[in-house]
Amino acid sequence: GPLPAAEGKPTGDDAVRLQIFLDQNHFGPGIVDGKPGRFTELAVLAWNEVNGHPSDDWHAVMEAARKAVPNPFATAVVPDSVKDWVDPGLPTSRSEQAKKKRMSYRSIAEFMSERYHCDVPYLVALNPGKKIYSLKARDSIVVPNVTPFHAEALVETKFEPDPTLSARHVVVDTKINQVRIFEATPVALVVADPDNPNAAPVPRRGNKGLVASFPITPGKPQFIRFGTWELKNMVVLPWWRYDESLLKTGKRSSNALMIPAGPNSPVGVIWCGTSRSGIGMHGTSDPETIGRARSAGCIRLANWDAIRLPNIVRPGSTVEIR
Repeated sequence: GPLPAAEGKPTGDDAVRLQIFLDQNHFGPGIVDGKPGRFTELAVLAWNEVNGHPSDDWHAVMEAARKAVPNPFATAVVPDSVKDWVDPGLPTSRSEQAKKKRMSYRSIAEFMSERYHCDVPYLVALNPGKKIYSLKARDSIVVPNVTPFHAEALVETKFEPDPTLSARHVVVDTKINQVRIFEATPVALVVADPDNPNAAPVPRRGNKGLVASFPITPGKPQFIRFGTWELKNMVVLPWWRYDESLLKTGKRSSNALMIPAGPNSPVGVIWCGTSRSGIGMHGTSDPETIGRARSAGCIRLANWDAIRLPNIVRPGSTVEIR
């Protein structure tokens, strides 16, 4: 449908309320920053579609947001756990990273901005006079009033299929940089022929209802594999195999490095692999690049969105990349 009309866009606290409301209802607006852009528009479209409102209506969603989010800001205290999850000396070279125990945050500012679904410049704007770049444990700052993403609570986990969640259907739309998740009517899974990209389109499952949508960065065009795949595994805190030869030439080598897990891993805090080797949905070390920079072959989400996927889909779901 058409994108909602720009003149309906809220500003000020209402803009933050709207982004928080959409975020908390699994229609990801991207980074919460009080500046509703294209991802907020797409989230409003999705919310309107689910709730039966005209696609260009900002009124209904804004009314719902004001009710649900009376206070768009909250005061947050920097937790003691930053001592284990922040490493200002985290190296940039892959060979040095491979010697580390964890791909930690590089600063408390980065830790706190990801925790509250925003970026560091927005924390700076919300906290005039506070030295956001030199925060310490137990400092208190103003943050967007979202459900925090608790990186320190993550443990290595593999998620199993689930009768309801595994029946869902994921559409990765590389034209608008969004992933949409639908309730689906199970039909036989048809997998596209990877060697013939021009094969007839795959029969789709009926999309009975939109469940969630999140901003993504798709892979570079030469690495994208269009078609329908099966979601095979979901691993929280995955280690990442860094194979320079594979990334450059497409051939696996025997001298790959194992990069440890953590929020600054290139695959973020979760890997959701598909039946197409090397293609999956995952987190990212740089949430502010979602929708902008292209990744190798994969579908990146902000860590705080990616970690919600196991509550929405499970192995056995279909993933259609288009």
